[in-house]
Formats: sequence, structure tokens, C-alpha cells
Amino acid sequence: MTNATIPQDLVTFLREQKNRSEIEHCLLRYTRGIDRFDFDLMRSAYHDDGWDQHGVASGDPDSFCRWAMDFHGNAQNSHHHMVSNTTIDLDGDIAHVESYYLFVGDNRTGPPTLSYGRYVDRFEKRAGDWRIAHRVCIIEYSGFFGETRVSDEARARISLGPPSRDRNDPSYHRPLSHVAEPAA
Repeated sequence: MTNATIPQDLVTFLREQKNRSEIEHCLLRYTRGIDRFDFDLMRSAYHDDGWDQHGVASGDPDSFCRWAMDFHGNAQNSHHHMVSNTTIDLDGDIAHVESYYLFVGDNRTGPPTLSYGRYVDRFEKRAGDWRIAHRVCIIEYSGFFGETRVSDEARARISLGPPSRDRNDPSYHRPLSHVAEPAA
């Protein structure tokens, strides 16, 4: 089948879906990168001249990624960044993207942190690669929630792992194979 036999509206649709998929994958590189302390993966979400205005910190990609990893490494035992409800308005090689985020951090001291809001991004496609050119993080709520922690004994029985905030985490194992279960 050649392009001449594919209806133009389908070609346009497929091109738009490809662009949207590449942008969504970039958003996930960012969240996985910060949660696994994978600097290169997190950094790959930004163009070299990008900028992140994150409320508590702003900076170029290298400075911001280092700050975020230092902050989370010092403040939390573990954390999760989740993105959802993403809207992508394509305008040629520029995309205006809004993604809802949810952040949960198991703090080293005090109760866990809960934060949610939106990432408002300008993505640009350069040399065929979609990345963040500018991000504004709109924090709509940030606070602590009451801690209901599973006992260490129960946690040891139910946990598979060990989880790791680096490339030793099971999510990097290729191919994934049996993970040792805790002793009963």
C-alpha cells in the first residue's frame, strides 16, 4: 500500500497520533526518570535550552534535574510522580500540553506528602524529537496526610522487591524474570 491509496484524513490522523504518543512518552520519561533517580532519562524530557518553573525551584534542565534529585533524595524514602488527563494542542512543531499530576512522597521525617496540580508545557519538535521547551508547574495543593503505615513485619511479608531508586530497580531488568519473594 502506498500513500496514494491511504485517504489524506487518515494520514493526518496517524501523524497527529504519532506526535501525541511521542509527547506522552516524553512525559513518562520525566516521571520515571525522577522516581528512579535516572538523571539521563529525566533530562531527556527537555531540550538543551529548556526551562522549568516549578514553584519551589526554577532552572535550566541540568540544574533543575539535579535540584529535584537532591531534594527528593534528601527528603523522601520513596516517591511517585504520576501524570494523567493530558491535553495536547498541536500547532505544527509546537504543542501546548497540560497534564494533571499527583505526587506522593514517603518523607524521611514526618507524615507523607501529597501534592497535586498541573504541568503546563510548551513542547517543541526539533530534528524529529519532541521535548519540553518550557514548563510551568501549577501546584494546586500540597500538604501532608495522616499516616496509616503497615507494620514493618507485615510489609516484609507482602513486599516483592526490593524496590530501588536507581537502575537496580526491577523495572530496569530486561527481560524481567522471577523476583525473590521474602522468607515466610
